Amino acid sequence: MSTTDKAPTEASPEPASGAAPSAAADLTDAAAGAQLSTAPVEDSAPVGIGVIGWIRWFWRQLTSMRVALILLFLLSLGAIPGSLIPQTSVDATKVALWKRDNPSWVTVAEKLQLFDVYSSVWFSAIYLLLFISLIGCILPRSWQFVGQLRGRPPGAPKRLDRLPAHTTWRTDKTPDEVLSYAKALLGANRFRTESGTDHVAAEKGYLREAGNLIFHVALIVMLVAFAWGQYFKSEGGKLVLRGSGFSNTLTQYDDFKSGALFDPDDLPPFSFTLDQFDATYEMTGPQKGTPRDFKAYVTYTKGADGTPQKREIQVNKPLVVDGSKVYLLGHGYAPVLSVTDPTGKVIFKDAVPMLPQDSNLTSTGAVKVTDGYKDKDGKKEQLGFNAVFVPTFAGEGQGTMFSQFPALIQPRLMLNAWHGSLGVDSGLPQNVYQLDTSKMQSFKDETGQPFKQKLKPGDTMTLPDGAGIVKFEGIERWATFSVTHQPGSGLALAGAIAAIGGLAGSLFIQRRRIWVRAVRGRDGVTVVEMAGLGRSESARLPQELSDLAATLHEQAPSAPAQPAAPAESAEPAAPVEPRVEETPEGERG
Repeated sequence: MSTTDKAPTEASPEPASGAAPSAAADLTDAAAGAQLSTAPVEDSAPVGIGVIGWIRWFWRQLTSMRVALILLFLLSLGAIPGSLIPQTSVDATKVALWKRDNPSWVTVAEKLQLFDVYSSVWFSAIYLLLFISLIGCILPRSWQFVGQLRGRPPGAPKRLDRLPAHTTWRTDKTPDEVLSYAKALLGANRFRTESGTDHVAAEKGYLREAGNLIFHVALIVMLVAFAWGQYFKSEGGKLVLRGSGFSNTLTQYDDFKSGALFDPDDLPPFSFTLDQFDATYEMTGPQKGTPRDFKAYVTYTKGADGTPQKREIQVNKPLVVDGSKVYLLGHGYAPVLSVTDPTGKVIFKDAVPMLPQDSNLTSTGAVKVTDGYKDKDGKKEQLGFNAVFVPTFAGEGQGTMFSQFPALIQPRLMLNAWHGSLGVDSGLPQNVYQLDTSKMQSFKDETGQPFKQKLKPGDTMTLPDGAGIVKFEGIERWATFSVTHQPGSGLALAGAIAAIGGLAGSLFIQRRRIWVRAVRGRDGVTVVEMAGLGRSESARLPQELSDLAATLHEQAPSAPAQPAAPAESAEPAAPVEPRVEETPEGERG
């Protein structure tokens, strides 16, 4: 608070002779400012002796706000490796690639548990210490705050002129009238008031401490929500072809990860069918090919006997079913192929999803015919085709197999044919988008080169030596969905909102006390004193005191000043208006 030189004012009031001093008049300035905060007094050294003393000192340090903030900062620092280094619980494949690319760091990273940061010993220790610190700090402060809410404002100090903001004037009103006016005025301004023998004490701003406590309680709520979400969460992905469906069971997911305490029975029962998928793109200009809108039209059913309902799923606009959210993640194309064996029998006909490689949806994939095929000699074999699909081909002689636009304008499919064993019977998992040709042989054309052909919808490819026919029947669309269940997200949101509200209250609400004293002076005129004390230095307190003093002065105006001595040319003195003064720091005792 800025300080000003003290202007000449009337002397501080002195009690009338014979007046008995009250107990409140003997209060010190320290007592007047007591319990403006619920912050506990921290020990600078261990209390007591021996083990008990050290335990008590450690507990008080752990439950201090300073340590809680340090732990919160350490928790945020500890989360950084989890965002920079792949996590086993998220993508084990990326972890393996990281280890391959950074072999010199693997030993250190494993010892520090950097591939499982959020379940590591050190991260859990910080998390638990922060949890304990916040609870140990909040509980005693809550009890103190409840006591303050039930208490009354303390009596006025003996020397009001020592407080940060102070004003005084003399009035012809009686002390009882002044105090009655003051109590009504302070009560109308939402101050809690308490009458003393010669003064009125008032206090305001209790919500500052309430906001402080709400903020720290909200932090605990967010920590609980985070732990709850991590232990019980589930998230899975599914690629769905147009016209196909999905049921929310564990076996239906293409990939799935969950928390340590997740139970598959907790998956809410629902299913949906992808009826249609629409995508629009910018057709011209510098942003040609930029996506404008993606929409998946689905029919979903809750439970086994639910009524089918139509819904649209868009990016960042998920379908919400019993706490689970179905997000639209991506889309692509699935060429429809049919394969006919040498006898003319159709042994394969299906839509084969292709994996996009760029923003124009140049896609790659593999077609695998695992059962039912026999060559012209009747020998059982398996067929495989490496495939490249482009929705917009540049044209013969105008480019390679890279798409020029993501929409279906001039689709083309390039197939490279193989025969032999696909290796699907080995029991080892395979990538559905890649063809393992280690046990296969490539079909050869007339020149002895690997047999391949570019197809447009409706075209056929005749395999060499009468091995069969492959037909490009058409094109379907697919969309990928992510089904997530985060049980603590609502609680975390409520905690975040409460934390913001509590922090705003603790920052912008000022806890302050105001006293009004009215006593008879030695000349029989009532002397009025007003003073204020805040939790922290602020220019708002002198301004508020000034406004209250001006209002009270209207009800108890200044008495005419008494002339000091007769003088020939003296003029009548004007009444003294109240002026709030800020006491310099050095003058406060």
